[in-house]
Amino acid sequence: MTVATVGVHIVDILARPVEHIPEGQDTVLVEQIRLTAAGAAAGTAVDLVKLGNDVITMGAIGDDELGDFLVAVLAKRGVDASRLVRRAGEQTAASILPIRPDGGRPSFHVPGANLGVTLADLDLDVLRRARAIHLGGVDVTFGLGDPAFFALLDEVRAAGTIVTMDLLSELPDLLGMARAFLPHVDYVLPNESQALLMAGLTTGLTGDADVATAAATLLADGPKGVLVTLGAAGSLVVTADGGPVPVPALKTDVADTTGCGDAYCAGFLTGLLHGRDVLEAARWGTAAAARVATGLGSDAGLTDLESTLRTLA
Repeated sequence: MTVATVGVHIVDILARPVEHIPEGQDTVLVEQIRLTAAGAAAGTAVDLVKLGNDVITMGAIGDDELGDFLVAVLAKRGVDASRLVRRAGEQTAASILPIRPDGGRPSFHVPGANLGVTLADLDLDVLRRARAIHLGGVDVTFGLGDPAFFALLDEVRAAGTIVTMDLLSELPDLLGMARAFLPHVDYVLPNESQALLMAGLTTGLTGDADVATAAATLLADGPKGVLVTLGAAGSLVVTADGGPVPVPALKTDVADTTGCGDAYCAGFLTGLLHGRDVLEAARWGTAAAARVATGLGSDAGLTDLESTLRTLA
C-alpha cells in the first residue's frame, strides 16, 4: 500500500512538563526532552509506516544539520525520504515545544524551506503510481497551489488514487488560499478553528452547529468528505451521503497533544486503504490519535495497526 505524503517537514524539539518559561538564565528541570520528525507530511508519514503502509515523502528541507537529522530519523522509521529536496543555504523547519502538564503547548517555530516547495520539487511519476496521496500543510506550501498540480490530482483521482488533505496554520489568508485545493481532493481534515476560518466564518462562532455549517460549506466546494477534528470532543464527519456525524474521542491519559491531528489523518487514510467506510476509517483515526496522545512527540505511543485497533475495543 504505497502512500505519498507531500508538504511540510519539521524537526520538533519537545520538553515536558513545562509549567513556566524561566526568567533570565534560570534553569528548570524537566522529565523528558525529545527530537522527532514532525509536520503534516513528515509526522503523518511516520505514523502511516507504523500502521503498516509503505510511504514515500516529498517536500523541501535545508542543507543543514537539522535536515541531516530529519532524513536520518525518517529513514530509521521506515519512510522513504529519497525524494526530499535539500535547499542549500536554507534552514530546515523546526519547532521548540514546551509541553504543559495538561498536554497542551505553545510553539516557537521557524518555517524554513517549507515555504519554498513547488511542483518542480515533486516526483510526478511516483505520485501517479501511489495508491494514496496525503497533502500535509498546503496552506504554507502555497507554491503547490498550481493549476498543473491540480490537474495532476484530478488525473490520479480519476485513476483511483485517494487524496487527503490536512492543514498547518490558523492564518485566515493562508487557509483561504488553501480552499482552492478542495475541488481536487477526496477528504479534507481540518481542526475546528481551521474549518471555521477556511469556510469564512469567524472564530467567535462556537458549538457543533457552527462547525457543521463550516464543514458543509467546505463540502460544497467539491471533496467527498470533511472531517473536523475537535480535540477531546472527537471529530465531526460530513460527507455527500450525509452528516454531520460525531465520532467521539477515546478516553486516554494525555501526556502531549502534539501530532494527534497527523495521527488521525494516518489512521483515517489507513482505514480507507483497508476498504473501510468513512465513519469506520474515522474511528481508526481516533484510535491512532489516542495512542499518540499518551507519549511525547508526534509518533509516541503508536506502534502498529493491531495494537491501535485494540484501543477501539
